[in-house]
Amino acid sequence: MKSYVSHLMRYVQTRSGQRNVRLLLRYLLVFLGLVTVYSLLFHTLMLREGQEHSWLTGFYWTLTVMSTLGFGDITFHTDLGRLFSIIVLLSGMAFLLVLMPFTFIEFFYSPWMRAQSEARAPRQLPPATRNHAILTHFDPVSMALIHRLTQCHHPYVIIVRDLTQALELHDQGYNIVLGAPDSPATYENVQVRHAALVSATGDEIINTNIAFTVREIAPHVPIISLADTDSAEEILKLAGSSRVLRLHEMMGRSLAHRTLGGDARAHVIGRFEELFIAEATVAGTPLSGKTLAESRLRELVGITVVGVWERGRFETAGPQTHLGPHTVLVLAASNDQLKRYNELFCIYHLSSAPVIVIGGGRVGRATGDALARRNLEFVIVEREKQPAESAARFVQGDAASIGTLEQAGIGTAPTVIITTNNDDANVFLTILCRRLRPDIQIISRATLEQNVSTLHRAGADFVMSYASMGANAIFNVLRRADVLMLAEGLTVFRVKVPPPLVGKSITESAVRGETGCSIVALKTDTSLDINPDPKSILTADAEIILIGVVDDQNRFFKNYS
Repeated sequence: MKSYVSHLMRYVQTRSGQRNVRLLLRYLLVFLGLVTVYSLLFHTLMLREGQEHSWLTGFYWTLTVMSTLGFGDITFHTDLGRLFSIIVLLSGMAFLLVLMPFTFIEFFYSPWMRAQSEARAPRQLPPATRNHAILTHFDPVSMALIHRLTQCHHPYVIIVRDLTQALELHDQGYNIVLGAPDSPATYENVQVRHAALVSATGDEIINTNIAFTVREIAPHVPIISLADTDSAEEILKLAGSSRVLRLHEMMGRSLAHRTLGGDARAHVIGRFEELFIAEATVAGTPLSGKTLAESRLRELVGITVVGVWERGRFETAGPQTHLGPHTVLVLAASNDQLKRYNELFCIYHLSSAPVIVIGGGRVGRATGDALARRNLEFVIVEREKQPAESAARFVQGDAASIGTLEQAGIGTAPTVIITTNNDDANVFLTILCRRLRPDIQIISRATLEQNVSTLHRAGADFVMSYASMGANAIFNVLRRADVLMLAEGLTVFRVKVPPPLVGKSITESAVRGETGCSIVALKTDTSLDINPDPKSILTADAEIILIGVVDDQNRFFKNYS
């Protein structure tokens, strides 16, 4: 009851609530006036018929007739009296059965219920809130980021402008605050001065407004914004953004890094201080057909194979791991070790045919630029007509047409990269390309994380999620580069040696056997030991750098947190 009273008092104190209460009071005054007039006329007509009644009886008769109860204990005997009864009855039906319910529901009950619903949506965080992430939009990137924050038990809040969406997200268990993302009051309510960061993942114009608003309130809080162009990046930095992410270019580079073609060199896909993570194909090299132990890579160049990709599936590597023509090695090494590897395998030529890039949008063009920096030939398939100066590297047409793909060189291309922002179209194109060329490497972009597994099942060898890439980049800023995403589901991460492992050797820790993660480096205050000896002792002041898929990473934190 106390809750209902508080909601009622809060509603009455609002401007709209006060207006609606006034309207309701006006209606009641009109109704009361009408009842009074009818009661006076009742007495007048009854006296003409020779009947005399009290004033209370007059009100009683008026209300029973207007409410259609009509007990019949008091009646008129003349036509004029009966006509008056009909008028009272009809007006009563209009007032009590139509106008009163409508007025009460429209101007009182419904607004009060809305006010009660609004009260469920939080409008501010507790003043003691600290070190939380503030997300200004609820989109695929933010959804992926929330998943990572939840895994690490890091507090966050989403600013939601729309009440309906806020209530839906609140009911689904998300941490939200109702407010406008471009209002200074909203950021005061979410304790922005004490936040770990603000993530602005909307369009460039909205992000600029957000950055400018937040920076005026909190001069030192990191602000991460998304942009697509050089000019937008510059403006966002002027507005106060600490870091501007251009996800389309990042996606293009990541897709290009996984492209087969040229020679069999190892290509760096990620770096963790002095630790390099690279990928190298087995096809066309003497490694094909051997086991990892038979390859003797560790003995020859000191490099460690931490895992292999087989048709889009990552597997932790062991001595008996078979290296086939479709195997892609995941290597952990220093710069010198990579140089020695490349000196051995640069002589093996894979293909000189152009790589096919499907989609000439921002991601497709960024992919082409990255391929050009690797000195790889490529052709972009795009529906729209291109300028004459760039037409040499474009094939105009629908990629869903076999004729267009044949014109682009699907018969000889080592790789096809699918870059459209439509996941359904990407699934269709993946299936089509796999049917046309069972042996081709297919790399695809996914906009939503949920479609990554679908693209793998359709035949993609590698899938990069736009949402995951953006979330990981923001998460790295929050955690100061403690996590590096190499591919969808595969990450390198750094942690302090957990207490249960202190004093044990790497072999005794059995981290790989219990979690699936591989220790690829051991860092102390003075050194970084890449591919450490299995007999190395894990000390309390050291950090370990591990590689593993998401499930393995979750298992590690569950076992040792």
